[in-house]
Amino acid sequence: MHFTETNLKGCFILEPKLFHDDRGFFMESFNENTFEKGVGQKVHFVQDNQSFSSKGVLRGLHYQTGEHAQAKLVRVLSGEVLDVAVDMRPESPTYGQSFSILLTGENQKQLFIPRGFAHGFLVMSEKAVFFYKCDNFYNKESEGGVIYNDPALHIDWQFSEKELIISEKDAVLPTLENAKKVW
Repeated sequence: MHFTETNLKGCFILEPKLFHDDRGFFMESFNENTFEKGVGQKVHFVQDNQSFSSKGVLRGLHYQTGEHAQAKLVRVLSGEVLDVAVDMRPESPTYGQSFSILLTGENQKQLFIPRGFAHGFLVMSEKAVFFYKCDNFYNKESEGGVIYNDPALHIDWQFSEKELIISEKDAVLPTLENAKKVW
């Protein structure tokens, strides 16, 4: 597994080693020892989530606050998504900055998003299966979010507004300036 830190401190791209033969491929998608060495911290994942979505579905930007904050390790099992992380940590030199990456069932890349970040993704392919691990349990009262098109975030979603399929809940999220604080 190869780890590359993004422009956002603590946020890492993980590239697994794939072993190909005439039957297909094998890869180790997660190993706690390798992972903790690669990101430089102990992370204990307690919940796995999976979603299925169609082209144009944008989910996010979401986070959990306070003692319920979550770190996530995200990947795509099939299809393609544009995955986005936003640094919501007020003390961070990269507060309000974002990072995006194309995650696909083919490239098998993963993204580690530490606590204190908002996260979202847009389905670029006809269909996509998205999978992620969380290091804390979901808590409804601790939900936070930022509107996907906040001009302060400078996110290029690569689709026009009319191509996006957004939930009613996500369509009314606040701007970064008015969002719930992570800590």
